[in-house]
Amino acid sequence: MEKEKCNTRFKAISGIFMPGLLLLLFIAFQIVYNMNIAHLLPESLQNGIPKFLITAIAIVAGFLAQKIAGVILLVYELKVAAQTATTLDDDLIPLMQRCANIAIWVVVFITVLPVYGVNINALITAIGVGSLAIALAAKDTISNIIAGFLIMIDRPFRSGDKIKIPSGEVVRVLNIGTRRSSFLTDEKTVVIVPNIDLSKSKIINYTYGKEYEQKEA
Repeated sequence: MEKEKCNTRFKAISGIFMPGLLLLLFIAFQIVYNMNIAHLLPESLQNGIPKFLITAIAIVAGFLAQKIAGVILLVYELKVAAQTATTLDDDLIPLMQRCANIAIWVVVFITVLPVYGVNINALITAIGVGSLAIALAAKDTISNIIAGFLIMIDRPFRSGDKIKIPSGEVVRVLNIGTRRSSFLTDEKTVVIVPNIDLSKSKIINYTYGKEYEQKEA
């Protein structure tokens, strides 16, 4: 088990090497270009090459930041989450990974656009109006995401628990997703239920009952 953890850490850390090396190469090339090459090129290339270099550096930096965030979360999972009594942090790690990735690429996007003359303030205003329209159109999806997050926090059930879902079926929890959760029935079929339905209904958790009996015994 310890060997497997070491291999996982090694693969994660080694994944940082390539984007890190590319980032250093692009930065070094930009320094050399600005000092020794730019004044030798025609004006058209002097305008185009810096844009390409900044875009390349931003994208590679985004990949590097994504890899670093993954390593940090992996270390947290192996060193901290594995030692805690609750599995809440284990369930939240994939969600934190997605949020980190989204935040990283939003920053990259905002960094690159001004290079091509895009007005960021106007874009942010347009995105704000568009986000409001999307939020109204996708309120069910947003409700399911919020419900999924609250299920992870409140812990009415966990992965592996035996519960009775609102339809009356007794199932085993397979996965608590951001929008839907999946369950395995006694007939070996998978039932997928929107999180909002689970958060609004009564859930009977048989596993919690057994754990309580064992503590009382």
